[in-house]
Amino acid sequence: MKRIAFLTVLSLAVVIGGCKKDDSKARVLKLAHGLNTEHPVHKAMMFMAERVKEKSDGKMLVHVYPSEQLGNEKECIEALQLGYLAMTKTSSGPMENFVPEIKVYGIPYLFRDSEHFWKVMKGPIGKELLVAGEEKGLRGLCYYDAGARSFYAKKPIEGPDDVEGLKVRVMSSIMAMQMIEYMGGSPTPISWGELYTSLDQGVVDAAENNPPSFYTSAHYEICDYYSLDEHTRLPDMLVISSKVWDSLTPEQQQILSEAVDESVEHQIKLWAAAEEESMEAVQEAGVTILRPDKEPFREAVKPMWEQYEDTNLGTLIERIQEVK
Repeated sequence: MKRIAFLTVLSLAVVIGGCKKDDSKARVLKLAHGLNTEHPVHKAMMFMAERVKEKSDGKMLVHVYPSEQLGNEKECIEALQLGYLAMTKTSSGPMENFVPEIKVYGIPYLFRDSEHFWKVMKGPIGKELLVAGEEKGLRGLCYYDAGARSFYAKKPIEGPDDVEGLKVRVMSSIMAMQMIEYMGGSPTPISWGELYTSLDQGVVDAAENNPPSFYTSAHYEICDYYSLDEHTRLPDMLVISSKVWDSLTPEQQQILSEAVDESVEHQIKLWAAAEEESMEAVQEAGVTILRPDKEPFREAVKPMWEQYEDTNLGTLIERIQEVK
């Protein structure tokens, strides 16, 4: 009943949102996501929306709905499949529940560094995985940089032993939950919009995310320690409903694709600046930054690599490791 009610409200929001006088002669695409308006990924999508408007002379518009206005990541992905929503920004974590191949991005310490990450994202493997969900109604348009994810908590986390026994907020992701379990913690899926209250009230003891998200969410007000173990580099993905994509003319598809590609390069620059600013800001606010030895963390999650040997996912892992 809750899901039906959500889809009803969402469909009404999409219809009402498309009835503005200025939009009467334009093709309007609704884009919903969970980040706040200060986040660099949101700013990149606003840049993309502006470029779409300019390139189409106002005949094509992208309306962006941030902060879970139209639902959380899982709900928005489902709305794309049904064609109720045109686009969403989601982490690759929730996407793995819809497109199994995307699970590979959740393997801890898969990427050697940021340079390796982008070579994969912009190369054949990244492009292949963007469209892996087309048959399920989900077509990836691009990846956005979401940096490296690390733990933050009210107490120091300097090794996997410090995770043991903690309730750790994770996304709705099989891989994220497995990772915490191998470190001895209790994975607790909670939507992003509910996490601040959950940390404050002790529903969870810790969480994990990148520096800009840690800062713009104000989670640093509760968690005094940020441990840069950098266990995963999950990309953000801009995804469009396959039904909506197929309904666009070739010219509209080209306009959208060009604007998206431009926004990626813009976002990479925004992200680098945001990471630096965020780290400075949380330190000024009194957060202790820890830089633990990553090797014990790697050893703790080694079974995750081993369990996918001789599988299709294992083949993907090997291909990614071979990228130089």
